[in-house]
Amino acid sequence: GGKSTFMRQTALVVLLAYVGAFVPAEAAVIGPIDRIFTRIGAADDLAGGRSTFMVEMTEAAAILHRATPNSLVLMDEIGRGTSTFDGLALAWAIARHLLSHNRSHTLFATHYFELTQLPQEFAQAANVHLSAVEHGDGIVFLHAVQEGPASQSYGLQVAQLAGVPQPVIRAARKRLAWLEQHSADTGATPQLDLFALAADPIDDESALTEALAGIDP
Repeated sequence: GGKSTFMRQTALVVLLAYVGAFVPAEAAVIGPIDRIFTRIGAADDLAGGRSTFMVEMTEAAAILHRATPNSLVLMDEIGRGTSTFDGLALAWAIARHLLSHNRSHTLFATHYFELTQLPQEFAQAANVHLSAVEHGDGIVFLHAVQEGPASQSYGLQVAQLAGVPQPVIRAARKRLAWLEQHSADTGATPQLDLFALAADPIDDESALTEALAGIDP
């Protein structure tokens, strides 16, 4: 829906302002920024023998080690290079560490809906989403930032726009309906179960955070 473009635009606006150039806005108020950190995109490092996920974690570790309260941090879909549970747990721990320790100006894009619970714990956090309108079997992205978390995902509509064959789309819709029904019958999704086991706030110096912070970028 344009979240990655919005994140890049924010960094470019800050950079333009700091070099003394005009910015594409009627008005802009930008505080002191010492560095801009980004973790966007997905690519492996064949020469260095690093997988896509290893590159992602190495860059995330560098940000956690070096970002300050005056840094601008952009993180897009962290944790997507591994299993659902591992990716969700890492994304949650990294976002929480940025809020509680680095306290940087951060834009953190994710499809893990469970992370939308973080503003309940951190007053400085807020949820926003890029609006979209369904039209028949398709979708129209409005590219407008709205307050609050997204109410649903549009993965199947985007796949259809991309030209994925209709038999695949129909099969995906059937499977999605089954998953949603299964979730309704059991009362929870596997992702929600992960955090239902840890309802109490996790200590900031958790083993997961320590292990990630211990990676030497």
